[in-house]
Amino acid sequence: MTEKITIGIMGAAGYTGGELLRILLLHPNADIVFAQSRSQAGKPVWLVHGDLAGETDLVFSETINGNMDVLFLCAGHGEARKMQEDGTLPAAKHIIDLSQDFRLKNTALDFVYGLPELNRENIRTAKHIANPGCFATAIQLALLPAAQQHLLQGDVHISATTGSTGAGQAFSETSHYSWRSGNSSAYKALQHQHLGEIGESILQLQPDFAHELCFIPYRGAFTRGILAGVYFEYDGTAETLREGYRSYYATHPFVWISDEPVHLKQVVNTNKCLLHITKQGKRIFITSVIDNLLKGASGQAVQNMNLLFALPEKTGLQFKAVAF
Repeated sequence: MTEKITIGIMGAAGYTGGELLRILLLHPNADIVFAQSRSQAGKPVWLVHGDLAGETDLVFSETINGNMDVLFLCAGHGEARKMQEDGTLPAAKHIIDLSQDFRLKNTALDFVYGLPELNRENIRTAKHIANPGCFATAIQLALLPAAQQHLLQGDVHISATTGSTGAGQAFSETSHYSWRSGNSSAYKALQHQHLGEIGESILQLQPDFAHELCFIPYRGAFTRGILAGVYFEYDGTAETLREGYRSYYATHPFVWISDEPVHLKQVVNTNKCLLHITKQGKRIFITSVIDNLLKGASGQAVQNMNLLFALPEKTGLQFKAVAF
């Protein structure tokens, strides 16, 4: 019998913490030793995460308890960096941080950027992993094979719409149901915080890339999922590009190239990314869909944990999408 991986979750009361609990409670190699939350300490986990009623007797702890194999950090942006700077980052063989604190290369030298489709071999031997952002994941998966072939020879244009869970669980006007329902809006146009990590990943594969990433994010009137549309100029045929993408992702189990248009319900509740590639005139248009809480956050974090412990990447991550 495979030895269990002991796991702690810091900030376990939020959306990403709840998704980690749901995944890891069913993961055959996982043993959750604590779920920490200052705001919910002392309460049963299922009272906060109603989908876990009858699934666990875990109670939220106020503190981080002891050493463990993996600590997932689901705290707010800035908290992990503060703990590293003041020396209070908890002891763990591995840390997987789901915040944006350590995603850029100049922020912390010992954090590996945790996009398996880009850095799988480095992830296997990492001590600390910086989990990618949700928008960044959807967009990078649409661009990495093109960058590897040095095909990005001009500005890249991106628009992407995310569900309300992308804003986290804390209350804000734009995540409130009465504002969000039947509504849509752009935000952080051309200056979103995920642009930095996207740019670094493209340069890793195409060092001569010196063009603009023109990204417009939108808030959607739904709860979870990201649909990203990416286009750039390309001289070849769409079928040639599709074959290049299929070759790039042939050994990556969660990315699939679809010959038919894709939509969110095909990926919501899964760790998959579906891509659809077409060409109009001189431009390639790529649609990328993911679940922002799974492949864009907690599912990808568990995928990284599987790599750390030499498990098949799909272990504990084979879920049915909400589509029929």
